Amino acid sequence: MPLLFGLPVALFALITWQVLAHGPLLGVDESLSGVLVHPDRFSALLADLGNVQVAVPVLVVAVVYAAWRGRAGGMDRWWLPPLAAAVLMALVPAIVIPLKDWTARGGTSVVPPGVGYYPSGHTATAAIAYGSATLLLRSWLGSPAARRALVGVCAALVLGVSYGLVRRGWHWPLDVVASWCLGTVLLTALYLVLDRTTRSTAPGGTAG
Repeated sequence: MPLLFGLPVALFALITWQVLAHGPLLGVDESLSGVLVHPDRFSALLADLGNVQVAVPVLVVAVVYAAWRGRAGGMDRWWLPPLAAAVLMALVPAIVIPLKDWTARGGTSVVPPGVGYYPSGHTATAAIAYGSATLLLRSWLGSPAARRALVGVCAALVLGVSYGLVRRGWHWPLDVVASWCLGTVLLTALYLVLDRTTRSTAPGGTAG
């Protein structure tokens, strides 16, 4: 579990340093973007899955369902998992927007001139909204196969958004990778909260 914190934090720090210092890693990033960018309707549709208007309602449904199941089942602190997921979602703009202002990275050649592209807000939104919904719902699924399928759908959605953003040219690849790092750290923290809550409310747990 420490690796799920340490490695993403270290990688995020490295990428951010390169963005601020205009380091050589940006040259590789720009070359890769040049190869991958090919704006089309499909990539735009994939990128739109990271819109707040699309991703957040999915999380809201999961939050409401988890709260209902937890309360109906007499779960101690049933409100904690959905509240933690909601707080995590609220943290995304609180973290991403200052980073965009601080790094002031410009966009690719296919977007209007401007700054504020690092890190990718759409990727972070997708990772936290779909990832949190998955963590909330997986404990209520009856079979391991269903849980694996849910995780697979979540991964496909986040990767689809990431691909669409890069393919459409709305973000550099490193903008997306940085948001993966942020999402990994935040979702690991949420997993630990949910796991502790589940353990403390299970038979033999310590919660009263």
